[in-house]
Amino acid sequence: MARIRHEGPLIIGGGLAGLSAALEAAPGQNHKGGALVVTPDLLLNACSSAWAQGGLAAALSPKDSAVLHAKDTEGAGAGLVEPEAARALTERGRETVEWLAALGAPFDRDETGGFSVSLEAAHSLPRVARVGGDGAGRAILSAVVAAARASKHIEIWEDGRLRGLIQDADGRVRGALIERSGGRVDEVFAPAVVLATGGVGGLYEVTTNPSALRGEGLALAYEAGAEILDPEFVQLHPTAIDVGLDPAPLATEALRGEGARLVDGTGAYLLGDHPDADLAPRDIVARAVHAARADGRGAFLDATKAVGEAFPHEFPAVFAACMRAGLDPRVSPIPVAAAAHYHMGGIVADDEGRTTVPGLYAIGECAATGVHGANRLASNSLLEAGAFGRRAGRAAAQEVQPPKVALKPARASKDLPLEAMAELRAAMSRFAGVVRDEAGLTALIALIDRLAKPYPEAVVLTAARLIAEGALNRRESRGGHFRADHPDSLPTAEHTRMRLTPVILPCGAVEGAEPGSCLTVSER
Repeated sequence: MARIRHEGPLIIGGGLAGLSAALEAAPGQNHKGGALVVTPDLLLNACSSAWAQGGLAAALSPKDSAVLHAKDTEGAGAGLVEPEAARALTERGRETVEWLAALGAPFDRDETGGFSVSLEAAHSLPRVARVGGDGAGRAILSAVVAAARASKHIEIWEDGRLRGLIQDADGRVRGALIERSGGRVDEVFAPAVVLATGGVGGLYEVTTNPSALRGEGLALAYEAGAEILDPEFVQLHPTAIDVGLDPAPLATEALRGEGARLVDGTGAYLLGDHPDADLAPRDIVARAVHAARADGRGAFLDATKAVGEAFPHEFPAVFAACMRAGLDPRVSPIPVAAAAHYHMGGIVADDEGRTTVPGLYAIGECAATGVHGANRLASNSLLEAGAFGRRAGRAAAQEVQPPKVALKPARASKDLPLEAMAELRAAMSRFAGVVRDEAGLTALIALIDRLAKPYPEAVVLTAARLIAEGALNRRESRGGHFRADHPDSLPTAEHTRMRLTPVILPCGAVEGAEPGSCLTVSER
């Protein structure tokens, strides 16, 4: 094990959030070094940013405004969006798009040279800046990757995986355990650690995200004492292309914005005859798809009329995915299923990425900044990654290495064996997916308990438990969380807050947990 001291921020994750932070973390008066970016694979691989199809939401048209964008964001979030956070995000919409464009992101333009925008679900106006119809994520991230590789203040490890956080006796995060190629685990010390580790899609059997993203950053932050917000809110995308692939290809919501309709096997509309019915919030659409599949009617996205022959150039990514599976979307409806797509919950962080643990930052999907609430507004995720990622990079670059104190023992996390991981993923989709209830969630927690006995160092189980416990304790339906046994929303929307504590609080500690390792819902 090598000990490495880095003078600037250590950024874990090479997606849009992590690289935006790195680009802004230039050396300053407080430190000599720039950013060290650690990612387990080559940049552009294994990160959700590159897979985003729809685009980046921002108030770009004359009729739109940051205020209207914030209002739509709050509406989609079902009472749990923090208004100040939403405004902090939407007010940075245009500047974020212009910054990315200046880096080389080839956003679609209209005839006047302005940004072309499209309509997606729960937006009151077209405001999604796109690239090539459905290629926004990869095109945007490609420009950011090129800028990061050209930046002299950024060092990139493309063979590093987060295995643990290093803390001192006061609880401050001082660095991280990083597994390099060949299995060697190094101790990397830095003034600040920035988690940009993505979401939890890989915990589910059907996901549109890279299956390697399993909430390990979330779990390690929790184990370090960070507060976790609303982990039960997992957005299921209603139109994953159901062709038996893991992960599942995505049929972008922009298709429905162009008039594509969801139908069952007989051609009947799943959500009614109104043309805008299929642009309802994603949780509503996902439940309609789930119900049609559950009762044997099947679920399909019919874009044969709305897009038809224009598919190859209007939506090339979807077209290519369908053709690889032997399906021509120009003439045949696309079979779809609801799939784990985005985690609204996460590590509590402000708009500069600061968590409740000194020295630890969180940005992107692993963070919970208050902007997504119970149901993320479409295409706000890339905006958050860029806008708040940049702010976090500047803030983390100002951190200085504190005086040396004794370190807590640090242990490296380990993977679940493949068979156990498959069992967990199947149970997560079945019991913590589109429709949940007490019996299923209780069975899921029992499975997690059983797997934790032989594999206590598998932090994916901690991430799964956070979701399951949050879902079990939320006895209502709200946004992306639907309880069949509690189908109505409570009159007042309240957050779930979880934090590792040495004191067993009366609000619902995990039964049988050892003192100092109990998971509690400390605020409801």
